[in-house]
Amino acid sequence: MRRKVMIYDTTLRDGTQGEGISFSANDKVLLAHKMDEFGIDYIEGGWPGSNPRDMEFFNLIKNEKFEHAKIAAFGSTRRANTSASNDTQLQKLLEAETTVVTIFGKTWLLHVTEVLKTTPEENVRMIQESVSFLKDNGKEVIYDAEHFFDGYKDDPEYAVSTLRAAHHGGADYLVLCDTNGGTQVNEIDQIVKTVKELIPTAKIGMHCHNDCGIGVAVSIAGVDAGAEMVQGTMNGFGERVGNANLTSIIPNLCLKLDYQLNCEYKMKELRSFSLEFDSAANKRPSKKAPFVGLSAFAHKGGVHANAAKKVARSYEHIVPEKVGNTQRILLSDMSGGSSIAMKAKSMGIELKEKSPEMRSLLEKIKKLENEGHEFENADGSFYVLLHKEILGHQDIFELVSYRIISEVVRDTDKNISEAVVKLRVKGEETVKASIAESIGPVGALDHAARIAFGEKFPALQTVRLVDYKVRILQTGQGTDSITQVMVKSTDGTNDWWTCGADPNIIHASWEALRDAYRYKLLKSRTEA
Repeated sequence: MRRKVMIYDTTLRDGTQGEGISFSANDKVLLAHKMDEFGIDYIEGGWPGSNPRDMEFFNLIKNEKFEHAKIAAFGSTRRANTSASNDTQLQKLLEAETTVVTIFGKTWLLHVTEVLKTTPEENVRMIQESVSFLKDNGKEVIYDAEHFFDGYKDDPEYAVSTLRAAHHGGADYLVLCDTNGGTQVNEIDQIVKTVKELIPTAKIGMHCHNDCGIGVAVSIAGVDAGAEMVQGTMNGFGERVGNANLTSIIPNLCLKLDYQLNCEYKMKELRSFSLEFDSAANKRPSKKAPFVGLSAFAHKGGVHANAAKKVARSYEHIVPEKVGNTQRILLSDMSGGSSIAMKAKSMGIELKEKSPEMRSLLEKIKKLENEGHEFENADGSFYVLLHKEILGHQDIFELVSYRIISEVVRDTDKNISEAVVKLRVKGEETVKASIAESIGPVGALDHAARIAFGEKFPALQTVRLVDYKVRILQTGQGTDSITQVMVKSTDGTNDWWTCGADPNIIHASWEALRDAYRYKLLKSRTEA
């Protein structure tokens, strides 16, 4: 029989303690609904009374309905030498009106005597009385034993006595926290098993941090040892280097270890679920994130791509679609015929791996990569190259010349660039010349080219540049180095990257711009 594990998300509280992570109260409400839809069991919303934003969140959440998830308010045990009923902070937890309250208490004697400045006996009373008070007020209580593993290694008898205090007070879960993130997998296994033996009627949870890079591993080790709840954050947000990452814990528990999760039926939405949190936090998604990252099922080496094409599982530990991801074939000078054929097929062009056309294209790619171009991420430039080299498509416009003048006006903040571009459209004898200004040379070049196109190519009217990246490829050669330029374009519906490379940064930029125009014109032609 599959053992059930509850997922407790603390992104909205512990996750926001991470550097650069911030959510508005409305953001938190929207994310809470996303978590509910995904099947998360517990959502820790914040610490009532600690800051205005959390106060606003709990006021807003009172009016929201959730199908599955329980909202938890977070706080601490009562203060030393104060009764639970008179403790202001515990009253704030009740005022939040959540069905669940999570409180943390001290386990490590170092914290008891040096941080709280109280006695070990009073700390135990603080824990039991706080839990009991909240239970008497009708709350489901989750007790977080802060620094449990450090405390246990320092004084196991006292650490366990704090858990017993919470258990006697009526805590629904005893959560063992690796707050400093320094405990190893074998230690977690042994200690959790010992706790289960000493307090067999208690439900155990895990709350781990990633300071040693093993937050996911120790969380799973705790579950294997008997824990029935895992706490973590989406995308590993959290203090220092972050909390244990739920986007890795969830698929490992469900797909690899066959534990029963309430969110297992939404596993195909895991990648999009992860992206919701990056978007809300205004963070760039990690390409290298296991399961959900863009590179999680990307193949670059020719041997790997060839094998993946024949038998996907030979280089993929799961079917990417199980977590809402997809297989990607990356192109580079390491690519073989299989990589190119798979990439071309994804773009609607069938190629035979051992054909003369394939050999010619492969040599062309390797030559261009050696000159500084990059096709790994520049799908737009690869699409253009395919049509030119394989389908024989000719450019419907060609550059005659361009000239750029950049002017800095003294004693002002004005920088002005002027570009003159001359283009010839295929089938026409006349050369179209245009002039445009912008704050930079690349912008001026782009504007002038569009004017020269005029109304000849209406498809380009929707295209705009949204990103521009420059990379110097040859260190030590100074201004004589080859410059690689990557340009991201959009037509409002689709985005694409194109690449240029040249010792002259302006010409490298033109090559990237030119491919951006070419891509859109080719797509418009094939989709018409």
